[in-house]
Amino acid sequence: MQKQYDIAILGGGPGGYVAAIRAGQLGLKTVVIDKDNLGGICLNWGCIPTKSLLKNAEIYDHIKNHGEDFGIKVTGLDFDFNRIIKRSRDISDRISKNVELLIKKNKVERIRGFGKLISKSTIEISDEKGKVIESVKADKIIIATGARPRNIPAIPVDKKNIITSTEAMNLENQPKDLIIIGAGAIGIEFAYFYSTLGTKVTVIEMLKHILPIEDEEVSIALEKNFKKKGIDILTSAMVEKAEVKVKVEDPELSRRNKNGKTDTIKKDK
Repeated sequence: MQKQYDIAILGGGPGGYVAAIRAGQLGLKTVVIDKDNLGGICLNWGCIPTKSLLKNAEIYDHIKNHGEDFGIKVTGLDFDFNRIIKRSRDISDRISKNVELLIKKNKVERIRGFGKLISKSTIEISDEKGKVIESVKADKIIIATGARPRNIPAIPVDKKNIITSTEAMNLENQPKDLIIIGAGAIGIEFAYFYSTLGTKVTVIEMLKHILPIEDEEVSIALEKNFKKKGIDILTSAMVEKAEVKVKVEDPELSRRNKNGKTDTIKKDK
């Protein structure tokens, strides 16, 4: 028998689960549908786990480069990459479970699966193999499906060598070198994290500064700081294609190599 709800919510991220909790508090029969853990990209694969990684890198960097300022001497300072990644995942999992408890506490039903609108009032739900497991009807439907990494034809993601931010925060092994395409907040966070742990990082940005939507003085100051840390930064540079190696059209590379405007960079990831 098809279940009927007052409100059905597609997506269990910050928009979806908050709407579900409020609807439950108002006494509405509510269901939230998501194929992944509740909390969305921010909690599971974005803001929260990234901040954990950055905190690890910050502590390591501080002890390594400024420990003696505080009278702290460390011999043989090292880190465990897998434990750093695990701590990040554990933090996200713990908070996601708390969200699940809030959903349950407010009498909201939770269905794990991929929701698809098949009419203005009906959602068909499939499992991870694409098999339809159930469908629900609702008087009102809230679509809160969030964001995902953008697919670019010239940069074919294989999740092994060419990866997205999701894979970047859950790698089994630390890469020796890394190209980051895009110097927005996410790209710059990963540049700091991996370079601090010793990965050789190259950042490629098509606009003239890193963090292009932030204050220009901040962007310029951070760029200088990153270059001092040994991060290669190519701005006003266009990525033509990526095949484990990245073909870049960049005036700065042209000045360095004197071989025209196009160059190819090869890295682990």
